[in-house]
Amino acid sequence: MKTVQISLNSIDKVKSFVNDITKFDHDFDLVSGRYVIDAKSIMGIFSLDLSKPIDLNIHADTGEIDTILEALKAYICE
Repeated sequence: MKTVQISLNSIDKVKSFVNDITKFDHDFDLVSGRYVIDAKSIMGIFSLDLSKPIDLNIHADTGEIDTILEALKAYICE
């Protein structure tokens, strides 16, 4: 598992994030405070506080993490 911080501060960003992440056949969790939701759930994402960065837990094999991170680089906080 790998954890990165992402920013989803607009409706368009949330929509494109869900479209990008559903292309992968792995589990992804978004963690905001004590809430953990499925990152592929657009309704779940909108229930979070999107004004600050959110932790994304990627449950994938080590060899595939780089491919996933490359696909999601537009959302990852530096």
